[in-house]
Amino acid sequence: MNFLLVFLGGGLGSVCRYAISVMMTRGSSPLPWATLLVNVLGCLFIGLFAQGLARDSVWRWLFMAGFCGGFTTFSTLSLECWTLWQAQQFGWLALYVAASLVLGLAAVAGGFVLGRILFF
Repeated sequence: MNFLLVFLGGGLGSVCRYAISVMMTRGSSPLPWATLLVNVLGCLFIGLFAQGLARDSVWRWLFMAGFCGGFTTFSTLSLECWTLWQAQQFGWLALYVAASLVLGLAAVAGGFVLGRILFF
């Protein structure tokens, strides 16, 4: 049953990620805004779900392992970092890595706080 929940959540997360990337056309900035947005949102969601869902809940499989796993994308972040490196855009690379890490951690913390407010 858990495999099915992860499968369904992952599919939904992947479709949502794709929709955001289609809606956010890349402008003149080399910074991959769509990937940054989905990863930060995914961090917010996983913090919220970790705080709000019971430890043994089947919803954790659907939302945390499934949806968040399908929605966020470390491999795309890594590829985009490599692309910036090859283009010798080191300033953008440093900004992208720093923003991904700092905003991601802040979003997880924000998700936990929001989860406490909403669920407790």
